[in-house]
Amino acid sequence: QVQLVESGGDLVQPGGSLRLSCAASGSIFGINAMGWYRQAPGKERELVATITNLAGSTNYANSVKGRFTISRNNAKNMVYLQMNSLKPEDTAVYYCNAQIIRYGKPYDYWGQGTQVTVFS
Repeated sequence: QVQLVESGGDLVQPGGSLRLSCAASGSIFGINAMGWYRQAPGKERELVATITNLAGSTNYANSVKGRFTISRNNAKNMVYLQMNSLKPEDTAVYYCNAQIIRYGKPYDYWGQGTQVTVFS
């Protein structure tokens, strides 16, 4: 069994900051890329940011570049998303994603989501 558990979602005013965390646990041999996605009401799930394993290369959606920072702690199997200068359009459920190696093969796992609401 593998679980991804997110935390850190909250209500925040525009211009504020939040830090999301995601912990992977269970029978994990290794983790390749990790990332954050989000889904706003009535919209499709979209990529926010990803980070590779060894090199730590990052990729961001244009809408969050310069405001959000993804990072990871490989020793703890965790990934983080620091969100600054939040805007109302950042309101969404944020999902953690990880490509986890089990029995020699990579599998895609998702967390249950954490709600981020940005309002005046």
